[in-house]
Amino acid sequence: MSSDAIHRSARDILRVFLSGRMLTALLMGFSSGLPLLLATGSVLQAWLTEAGVDLGTIGLFALVGLPYTLKFLWAPLLDRFAPIAGMGRRRGWLLLIQTTLIAAIAGLGLTDPTRSLSLVTLAAFLVSFFSASQDIVIDAYRRESLSDDEQGLGASLYVNGYRVGLLISSGGGLILADLIPFSAVYGVMAAAMLPGLITTLFCVEPQVATGTPRTLREAVVQPFVEYFSRQDAGLILLFVLLYKVGEMMASQMTTPFYLDLGFSKSEIGTVVKLFGFWATVIGGLMGGVLILRLGLYRALWMFGVLQAIGLLGFVILARLGHSLPGLALAIASENLFSGMATTAYVAFMATLTNRKFTATQYALLSSLMGIPRVIVNTPTGYLAEWLGWEGFFLFCMVATVPGLWLLTRFRTWMEPAREAMVAEPAPAVSGTGKD
Repeated sequence: MSSDAIHRSARDILRVFLSGRMLTALLMGFSSGLPLLLATGSVLQAWLTEAGVDLGTIGLFALVGLPYTLKFLWAPLLDRFAPIAGMGRRRGWLLLIQTTLIAAIAGLGLTDPTRSLSLVTLAAFLVSFFSASQDIVIDAYRRESLSDDEQGLGASLYVNGYRVGLLISSGGGLILADLIPFSAVYGVMAAAMLPGLITTLFCVEPQVATGTPRTLREAVVQPFVEYFSRQDAGLILLFVLLYKVGEMMASQMTTPFYLDLGFSKSEIGTVVKLFGFWATVIGGLMGGVLILRLGLYRALWMFGVLQAIGLLGFVILARLGHSLPGLALAIASENLFSGMATTAYVAFMATLTNRKFTATQYALLSSLMGIPRVIVNTPTGYLAEWLGWEGFFLFCMVATVPGLWLLTRFRTWMEPAREAMVAEPAPAVSGTGKD
């Protein structure tokens, strides 16, 4: 097969980019990102601080985010059952979960940290649980509604929508909290979930794959049996853990690094806002388009190398010291290449899932994504003290090598799959929304 036959034309890419499937991925990404910091991050932390809750208790609220790590435990239920007749398996669960999530966010706003922390904790946990459950179904929907070679572009739009949701809930939520009470802020954020609910009502249910689980036991057991029967199953899990580990380690220490060089918090915030956010968005979109042109294997390789090269900006900044152009270079290069790598990374995990058990297998893989943030990031402060800033960021670059080496083990089955996916039509969908 010629290279021209393998690559999609620019017209084909534009047609896919402007399709309803990609708009759905973008809006569902927004719906996934918006609730996260309302229950586990900056908005709730600011509310608790303003209410006079001690720092130790505020720190314990991180445990409210456990559903995001443990979501694979109830994902089989979402693969097995369709809760609303006529809506289909994915849209039915989304409608039910998003409705309860909106109610939970509004309910969290009705609690009062000065009167009952236990009630605040329960409400925050419910927001976290329903948000994690929404993520399970949205990830499964995106996998099942897009063909394999569309997963990269779909992932880039989903991730960018997710980041916009985070920005609105964190930045927007904190700005609103200066103008209106936190209870009202949560009411506004509950209303901001309505575009996701409307998307669910109007999107098309993916076709149910032949051989989906018919019993709960099959839904629990078969996804793991099927996955671990594959070639390189263990190495794939190791790759998921290692591909972005260098970038995660570097990101953990960037703020202390900037402050140590003498940058003010305003300088850091301004440059991150002007360069970091938009560089990440552009990187994600570029990554999605390039995956259509290059194929996923080559994109993972190229973006992984660029991700490592992007960390050189921090090494250069460590040499320059307090330099705003150097800060802009470091943030822009790291965020641009990290955005590209994240898109390929998410697309890779989507293509690994079997359409029969998408929710369970994707939930397992996405739960693994969070492990390096906890385990590998823990000693980063000690490493920076021991190696110095230049040595630390060079170490982070070297830490990307094991993931790229593992990727070479997958070429034998990823490259043939690339040619096959080009010939694969977009998955059939049901216009009725029925299973």
